[in-house]
Amino acid sequence: MNALFLSRIQFAFTIAFHYIYPPLSIGLGLILVVMEGLYLKTKNPLYHDMTKFWTKVFGLTFALGVATGIVMEFQFGTNWAVYSRYVGDVFGSALAAEGIFAFFLESGFLAILLFGWDKVKPPVHFISTILVAFGAHFSAIWIVVANSWMHTPAGYRLVGEGVNRRTEITDFWAMVFNPSAVNRVMHVYMGCWQAGAWLVVSVSAYYLLKKRHLDFAKKSIQIGLLVALAASIGQLATGDSSAKGVARYQPAKLAAFEGHYDENAPAPMYLGGWVNEKEERVEDGVKVPGALSFLLYGDMNAPVRGLKSFPKDERPPANAVFQAFHGMVAIGIALIALSILGCLFLWKGRLYRSPFILKCCVLSVLGPQIANQIGWMAAEVGRQPWIVYGLLKTKDAFSKNVPASHVLASLILFGLVYLLLFTLFIYLLDQKIKHGPEETDLAGTGRAEL
Repeated sequence: MNALFLSRIQFAFTIAFHYIYPPLSIGLGLILVVMEGLYLKTKNPLYHDMTKFWTKVFGLTFALGVATGIVMEFQFGTNWAVYSRYVGDVFGSALAAEGIFAFFLESGFLAILLFGWDKVKPPVHFISTILVAFGAHFSAIWIVVANSWMHTPAGYRLVGEGVNRRTEITDFWAMVFNPSAVNRVMHVYMGCWQAGAWLVVSVSAYYLLKKRHLDFAKKSIQIGLLVALAASIGQLATGDSSAKGVARYQPAKLAAFEGHYDENAPAPMYLGGWVNEKEERVEDGVKVPGALSFLLYGDMNAPVRGLKSFPKDERPPANAVFQAFHGMVAIGIALIALSILGCLFLWKGRLYRSPFILKCCVLSVLGPQIANQIGWMAAEVGRQPWIVYGLLKTKDAFSKNVPASHVLASLILFGLVYLLLFTLFIYLLDQKIKHGPEETDLAGTGRAEL
């Protein structure tokens, strides 16, 4: 194993682990605003209990997100020195904006959110909750903008020659609003809202099955399912918009999504399968002729550029991208179905007496996490062999002076530390769930019968 391969594995591992937590923080931030807003409007102490309970979970995910995010950023300088120099002007602006305008806002009001319940007036605390949630969302914008620029560079010029060649911003707002940025930000938001909503649904369904904290669980699952439904449908819409953008600006990635090899022909949509990259075809897949052409252009006979129109050394690994993309879509459809079914049962008053649906809801917390991970995998692996699309290849971007043995040693060390952190996270989360909410009156004691 060479240094390039190990550096790619290390970055993929650390960013995948980090990305467990920010989606939960962003999604829970939105739900905290809803719950505390309902408390101020209704004065029902049950909403107060709900907000306090989920605030503790939010604090846990926020802490892990910050700790693991720092490691990810340091790798730019240690493992990817050429890349850091090449995009430093662009990334420096975006990440500085994230730190100054977003992270400080979020962290500045976090103490009031976590510890200010009895120290400030309820409206002041609610404002703090809103600002923390807004900061989390605003932070995501700058991170996704920086990543999107790697997919669709804009607002830059190339300066220098040879090893000193780098990008330099010529138009800050063109960089921020690069062609894929808005679609990708919205798509990420939907995934984050789903992650937070399905966590709330999962824990609430668990309490309902165990007949604990019943009033708390009923109110929580109502809010969680409604947010999950909106975010799941929103994910479908933003996913469609993102795919059309990929077809326009990254056609090789789009072709890999569906294993489409023909140079320029109507493209089917596959419901699963296996891409035989050697023979350049999809095996054991059920295909819908012309469906991809129709989804992209509204015409089943519209030609779609395929992988054969690209040099072999500029094609992404088609099967890996195909499987990740189809897995993400399958999970997304399943979550839409579960959110619709859950809301329907809720509307008819049957949800609390439906053990099968509740058990599905308990497991649903895994869906957004897996979909977020493999969705990023499809996006990032689909960009290969480019680290900055059309400008800089991954094989030319890593730190050539760092030996493979050093990267392997740090990868093993990170693996052990992250295993410890994840174990601690699961333990603390489990303890909070088992303990349940702090109840302020009999409305939250769970004495009501199903």
